Amino acid sequence: MKKISLFVCLLLLLSCSKNPAHFSEEALQETLLSKDGTTTTFQQVLKKYKGKKVLIDVWASWCGDCIKGLPNLKQLQNDNPEVQYLFLSIDKSKRNWKRAIDNYQIKGDHYLMPQEKKGALGKFLRLWWIPRYIVVNESGEISLFKATKITDKNILEAFKK
Repeated sequence: MKKISLFVCLLLLLSCSKNPAHFSEEALQETLLSKDGTTTTFQQVLKKYKGKKVLIDVWASWCGDCIKGLPNLKQLQNDNPEVQYLFLSIDKSKRNWKRAIDNYQIKGDHYLMPQEKKGALGKFLRLWWIPRYIVVNESGEISLFKATKITDKNILEAFKK
C-alpha cells in the first residue's frame, strides 16, 4: 500500500510541475548520433534551426504508436513546410533505426539518442512515453513541451505562435 501511495504522489507531483521554456544545460550537452555516424551535441543540432520553428519527434522503430502516426505526420509536414522536422530516436539498434527511416520514408533530420531515456535529454523531457512531440519556436524557446499524438491540436497552435 505504501508503494502505491508513493507512486500516486509522484505522479501528481510530476503532472503539476511547470513545463520548461528552455532546455537545461545538461540536456543541451547530450551527445547524439547522426544517421551518417558522426556525433554532435543536442545544442549543436538546435543551432542549425536558429530563427526557425522546429517540431521534435521522439520516436523508435519498434514503437507501434509512432509508426501508426506517420501518415498524420506526413500530412502535417505537407501542410506546414516552413517548420523544420527533427527526429530523435531512442532505438537500441542503429540498423533498425536507419531501416525504419528508409522504409517509412521519414523526411527530416534524424539523430539517435544513444543514452535513450536514461540520458540528460531523456530525463529533461521526462520521457516515459513515445511518441513525444515538442515544438521549439524561432527564438529557441520551447512553446510546446509535451504532446503524445501528432494530431494534438496544441501542435498547430504552437506553430501559429
